[in-house]
Amino acid sequence: MTRSARRTRRTGRMLQVAGVGAAALLALSACSSGSDSSAKSDSPTNSGTSAKSDKLSGTVTVFAAASLKESFTTLGKDFETAHPGTKVTFNFGGSDTLAASITGGAPADVFAAASPKTMAIVTDKSDAVGTPATFVRNQLEIATLPGNPDKVASLKDLTKSGLKVVLCDKTVPCGAAAQKALDASSLKLTPVSYEQDVKSALTKVELKEADAAVVYKTDVNAAGDKVEGVEFPESAKAINDYPIALLKDAPNAAAAKEFIALVQSPEGQKVLTAAGFLQP
Repeated sequence: MTRSARRTRRTGRMLQVAGVGAAALLALSACSSGSDSSAKSDSPTNSGTSAKSDKLSGTVTVFAAASLKESFTTLGKDFETAHPGTKVTFNFGGSDTLAASITGGAPADVFAAASPKTMAIVTDKSDAVGTPATFVRNQLEIATLPGNPDKVASLKDLTKSGLKVVLCDKTVPCGAAAQKALDASSLKLTPVSYEQDVKSALTKVELKEADAAVVYKTDVNAAGDKVEGVEFPESAKAINDYPIALLKDAPNAAAAKEFIALVQSPEGQKVLTAAGFLQP
């Protein structure tokens, strides 16, 4: 065999080996590609069915102190807007009455009281989850008739003969705070009536059935020009903390937790401070 023929034959064998090698590489590449494709299709991040957070729905029932009516009503509407499919219903009243209803088995998700003492009625019966959190504070103010015709300028002025003054009942947080302020000033006051919640006391003045009432600043703010507010220094000694808690047998615990979160959030606090509440 000539040198030229041998070179031609060797070249052919080399090309044949190269062809086999290329085919093997292509096969391996196909297997690898198929394996990667299979792995990707099995991965949760590429399946197109990634887990979604549970959507809130249903009714949230909130038992809240009467003085929270305006601000909580606003927050309830904000909550419903942020969570379509939910509804927030409220039961506003004297904190002691609401607490008694809860311990008596009334269905509710959240309790917001106007004092730690009334919240304790619920926690002592183990009807709340965890430790209640203080979310705002409130200070007393004297509400008088528009224009303050009786020239009430101090807590002592409420003891004037012939002046018709209304107080909240002593079992209600606003009444207990008023009594604390009176005691701190060594003043004795006999009101024409004791009311079961702060809104009822304020209404007496709005209807001109009383000349003055000791209520919260937030209630004076909410009444607008129907009354006139008079601050008094003794109120600083009787500021009420407002605690809020999730209730043990809450029918809608998931949504209730989110409502409490809204109340404590910067957005919720903005609504509350605009109403006259103090930061906790």
